[in-house]
Amino acid sequence: MLDEQAKKTMLRKIPHGLYICGVKDGEEVNGFTVSWVMQASFQPPLVVNCVRQDSGSHAMIQSSQVFALSILEAGQKDLAQKFFKPQRRVGNKFEDVEFYLGETGCPIISDAIGYVECQVVGSVGKGDHTVFVGEVIAAGIHREGDPLLLESTGWQYGG
Repeated sequence: MLDEQAKKTMLRKIPHGLYICGVKDGEEVNGFTVSWVMQASFQPPLVVNCVRQDSGSHAMIQSSQVFALSILEAGQKDLAQKFFKPQRRVGNKFEDVEFYLGETGCPIISDAIGYVECQVVGSVGKGDHTVFVGEVIAAGIHREGDPLLLESTGWQYGG
C-alpha cells in the first residue's frame, strides 16, 4: 500500500533547478518556468524537459519541435515567479523582460546565466506531463553565476 504522505515528502526531496523554457509556434512566442529538467546523454547531448500536457506551451512544443532553456541565477526568484502563471491568464510575460530569439526562434532570457536550445528527438506522454527529449543544438554563456534551485525558493513542485 502506497503511503501518500511518504511519497509526497520523498518526491519533494529530489533536487531541481529552475529554468525559463522559451517556446514558439510560428510567430508566437511564450515562456514558462520549469523544474523537471535534467541532462540525459553526452553523445548526442540530450536533456529531458517535462511539461504539463494541458498547457498552451506544451502544444507549442509539439507543433514546433523546439524549445530553449534559460538557466536562471540564484537571485532570480522574481523572474521565475513571473513565468509561472499561464499566458492565457497574464498575457505577454515578456513585456518587461529583455530577451532575444535564438537559432531555433525560441525566446532566450538575456539576463539568465546562459541557455541551451533543443530540437525534440523524442517524447513520452504518461500521466499529466510529457517528457520531451531534446538534443542540444545551440548553447551560450551570458555570465558566471550559481543556478537557481527550487529548494532555495521555498516553493514546492512535486509529490
